Amino acid sequence: MGKYFLAIDIGASSGRHILGSQENGKIVLEEVYRFWNGMEETEGELCWDVERLFREIIAGMKKCAELGKIPESVGIDTWGVDFVLLDEKDNMIGRPVGYRDHRTDGMDEEVYRIIKEEELYARTGIQKAIYNTIYQLMAVRKQHPEYLERAEAMLMIPDYFHYRLCGKKVQEYSEATTSQLVSPATRDWDYELIERLGFPAKMFQKIYMPGTAIGRLTDEVKKMVGYDCQVVLPPTHDTASAVMAVPSNDEDVCYISSGTWSLMGVERADADCSPRSKEANFTNEGGYQGRITYLANIMGLWMIQSVRNKLAPDMSYGELCSQASGESIETIVDCQDESFLSPDDMVTAIQDYCRKTSQTVPETLPELACVIYNSLAKCYAEKLTEIEKLVGTKYDRIHIIGGGSNAVYLNELTAKYTGIPVYAGPGEATAIGNILAQMIQNGIFDTLSQARECVAQSFEIEIYH
Repeated sequence: MGKYFLAIDIGASSGRHILGSQENGKIVLEEVYRFWNGMEETEGELCWDVERLFREIIAGMKKCAELGKIPESVGIDTWGVDFVLLDEKDNMIGRPVGYRDHRTDGMDEEVYRIIKEEELYARTGIQKAIYNTIYQLMAVRKQHPEYLERAEAMLMIPDYFHYRLCGKKVQEYSEATTSQLVSPATRDWDYELIERLGFPAKMFQKIYMPGTAIGRLTDEVKKMVGYDCQVVLPPTHDTASAVMAVPSNDEDVCYISSGTWSLMGVERADADCSPRSKEANFTNEGGYQGRITYLANIMGLWMIQSVRNKLAPDMSYGELCSQASGESIETIVDCQDESFLSPDDMVTAIQDYCRKTSQTVPETLPELACVIYNSLAKCYAEKLTEIEKLVGTKYDRIHIIGGGSNAVYLNELTAKYTGIPVYAGPGEATAIGNILAQMIQNGIFDTLSQARECVAQSFEIEIYH
């Protein structure tokens, strides 16, 4: 019987337990459990229900035992930036507030009173996003200073779940970089910056690279799930896990990790923290083996998800793509506009933007989808031009990975707007990258290069011209 590796991939709207194994030289995936996720308003704050999520983590792990497929190891990846604070007794302080909450409004100005925006980028290489951990922590400092006084540990969301599984408080590198508090030169916390901002240095845990085994399940968890296994850090930021699964070993590869967000970029050995890079709003996040995932953060399929959920929640995305492709509306919106980040009504936000820019207003769901897909593809083309200028490389193809790689119409439009072929797949890139990190740690693969070759051989890649 082959070895199994369990990836628990938790996104902003759902989570999945996916078992990975190798059969006849190919990676085989099996989804064993799925659960919903989402921010819920609690006393005026948008929060994650981490206790319910942990119960779902345990339920899915138990399912593996029921199937008789005990994993060698388990790793969890999630979105970035969000965190919990723990006191000296490891009890949670306050609530785990989500990145779409408005507590960070105005917190950029508070941070820039202490450190200028230009210096902050030069030190961290992370693009400004009002939901970054640095602004969330400033909100805590301003609104609940007593929380920071009591805090003995800050754990990003996936690190908190790993702690609940094995009892070890550690910080994984890729997730840590989304905080805007890590130095890309040292691959460690920028403690001088942390001190200047008035955050307690003691609560920042030691940073470990993805692929590190940090312990085995606690006795309590073993009893709940019915077995023991290693806890191995994948790249816990879902983008970094997805990038691991790009099915190519070419040095010059441009990718789009397409999901709720679209992350478009390249892998680099070192960060680009230059003023030119800052002006283009590119970010230098952490990746496997200390690599830098140099990318632009684009609004992504969040816009499609929002309008579909309001107007036709039962319609499949495949059908929506098909209907959108039959429309002729030529309206384009700026996917990066802040009005689309967290509107009360995405449909109204898009229509208002079109009126303000004197364009044809989409009225039906297919028209709205057509506008969004075309706007995304146009944005991808613009970002490709920026990447090529910043990096000094001309790219001959784009790899689209993640759930959005299944959006046929968007792939066709991306090839049209960029003028280069689009290689779409694998769709389960995040879970695959998570599993690859565990497999390499276990010795199934010797190198990332070898693992990526196996990905290319294991999953179908669709090419669009």
